[in-house]
Amino acid sequence: MTSQWTTTNSVLEVSVTTGEFEEHDIAMELLVCLGQALWERLSVAELSAYWTILRDEINSGIQGEIDEQALAEKRYLFESRSHANSARCLESYGCASFAGTAAEYIHCLWHDVSIRSGADYLPAVPLRRRMELLVRWFPPDRGYRLFPAARPHSRHPLSPLS
Repeated sequence: MTSQWTTTNSVLEVSVTTGEFEEHDIAMELLVCLGQALWERLSVAELSAYWTILRDEINSGIQGEIDEQALAEKRYLFESRSHANSARCLESYGCASFAGTAAEYIHCLWHDVSIRSGADYLPAVPLRRRMELLVRWFPPDRGYRLFPAARPHSRHPLSPLS
């Protein structure tokens, strides 16, 4: 898709190509644009926290990503040492990763989503870590939750819940 966004006079203007795309894909594209704009508004502390997560994922050898754009940026980053050392490449990857994560966070608040598995996808534990960070920064409105309520602990794993 070819989408564009700009900020003018404290207003975010987003233009999303609709064409022959499915409604779901159009909505996700809009959410990615919002995530990109949000990336530019993060505080130094928030950026540092997100970069810490990305560094931990990379150091753990996680090759997958949240969406296709972030995956392409991550692959490009690791094609060569010069890409990996490029501030521009790192920034592009960080933005794509955050934008996809923010889009998926909002998407998860709309309805249940399925986690895809495989080398191209972000595993469940790192995905949850990213989502927990966004929940702390941007808590869902009252009555909404990203994760199911914690189940009460029972004395024995096979005992019925009361």
